[in-house]
Amino acid sequence: MPKWFASERLGSVLAPRNLAPRKILGRVDPLGLAGSLVQVGTRTATNGLPRRTVGLGIELTKVAVGRSSITPDPKDWRFENRAWKENPLFHRLGQAYLAWSRTALDLVDDAQFDWRTAERAKLATVLFTAAMAPTNVPLLNPDAVERAFETGGRSLVKGLGNISRDIRTNRGFPRSVNRSAFVVGRDLAITPGAVVFRNEVCELLQYVPTTETVHVIPMVLVPPQINKYYFMDLAPGRSFVEFAVRQGIQMFTISWRNPTEEHREWGLSTYVDAVNDAVRAACEIAGTDQANTVSLCAGGITTAALLGHLAATQDALVNCATFAVTLLDYTVPTMIGLLASPAIVENSRRSTKRAGVLAGHSATALFSMLRPNDLIWNYWVRNNLMGEEPPAFDVLAWNSDSTRLPAGLHADFLDLFMQNSIAKGLFSVHGNPIDLSKVECDSFVVGARTDHLTAWKACYATTQLMGGTSQFALSSSGHIQSLVNPPGNPRMTVATGEATDADPDQWLAKTTAVTGSWWEPWAEWAAARSGGRHPAPSSLGSSAHPAGEPAPGLYVMAS
Repeated sequence: MPKWFASERLGSVLAPRNLAPRKILGRVDPLGLAGSLVQVGTRTATNGLPRRTVGLGIELTKVAVGRSSITPDPKDWRFENRAWKENPLFHRLGQAYLAWSRTALDLVDDAQFDWRTAERAKLATVLFTAAMAPTNVPLLNPDAVERAFETGGRSLVKGLGNISRDIRTNRGFPRSVNRSAFVVGRDLAITPGAVVFRNEVCELLQYVPTTETVHVIPMVLVPPQINKYYFMDLAPGRSFVEFAVRQGIQMFTISWRNPTEEHREWGLSTYVDAVNDAVRAACEIAGTDQANTVSLCAGGITTAALLGHLAATQDALVNCATFAVTLLDYTVPTMIGLLASPAIVENSRRSTKRAGVLAGHSATALFSMLRPNDLIWNYWVRNNLMGEEPPAFDVLAWNSDSTRLPAGLHADFLDLFMQNSIAKGLFSVHGNPIDLSKVECDSFVVGARTDHLTAWKACYATTQLMGGTSQFALSSSGHIQSLVNPPGNPRMTVATGEATDADPDQWLAKTTAVTGSWWEPWAEWAAARSGGRHPAPSSLGSSAHPAGEPAPGLYVMAS
């Protein structure tokens, strides 16, 4: 089991260091998961628990005598080895585990919690049952046993070495990628461009046109503050930036500075101002009064706040806006909603305020907890039981290159999350209340069907908040896969249509998914809102904003 799983390291992210019993509990269990399990037991003690226990006993008896029909999910990588079907002992072991783990989840359903409490209880259950899987134990994992025999035990020795290395260099967390295989600026983020604007919060990168003519209105990409921007510029053929440039779009990207403790006061308004300044710089360079934006995840929250501020001041700076996997209405059920608990939020707020920043590795660990089998135990098995080295994969290399959030921004995000401030019009920028219904520019909103962080129906809710016409695109993939989604993948599909229905299911029933990426319908939509075309500029920047360091710039290099 990874060291962080029950350690104070994750607790210190979300809970203050205080010797009071409740504060100590907050350090060890910052998400209140143990309390959720206790609630499940209390709620089901007189009905669900006895019934499920009897049912589990009957099923385990069937398993023992070889009459159980339980089978693993075909997509469950843990039980792909043929031994789970053909070897009587492994077959029964796997069935017994699946019967027990499914019963535990059934108890959560029996408890009939509100959706936020239910999500916390499900997470607690999944974390516990995932940790107890037989595939995590060398002698109970047929793949590990076979590898040990094939290598004469060297795989086990290598695995122990990997565990030791991870304890020393990765906080006990199993490494997901070999980062040494990639260098930013050499292998990743290599679309040609230059820094054309910089302030203490961000840099603005402009990219070299590759077409003879370009659209008049520039496009500014606003990435999330918790990640470095270059997941949208990974490598040739897998770069959204490169794709947009090839469509004749004058492409600019914001690159956030990685904040330290001295920047603890930076709040959402600080970042709104930074986006405002960057967009105006892009307009000055392009010689226009307006720009378009494409914003991702938390970057979309920042852009939405800016749009509300601009609407309040009757400023038409932004011509059209794209929001990808962005949550603005937190009343719609989604897994990330499990964090909306006063105790969790207060623990998190105090800890970050004391430290000055929310550490990037802590956020990464938290998000990994939401999918423990794929994002934790998968690497535990491969690295430590099989003795393998982590793969060299560009997306995972980017994911491990985490950034920090200043305490001020983190606190603002928590307030938005708990009070649903932007959706309700309760958040203000420089004294101007944000009312998204007054934002009249068109919007293109993207959701991902299998997104475990920002559920697609919650993303769809963004279309109902805006005052202009909204187009919605539903990708067949997950949170990051939907963003790093170049055309040409035959396994990817996308459904698009105008979001005239308040109910996302009604919208979905009227659409047809086709093979492809949302990048393609987005490019057509954006081109129609980017003005006419004129000859591409022969150089980057302008006299007011001259080109400086070559892309990817300086801020992205800070650790």
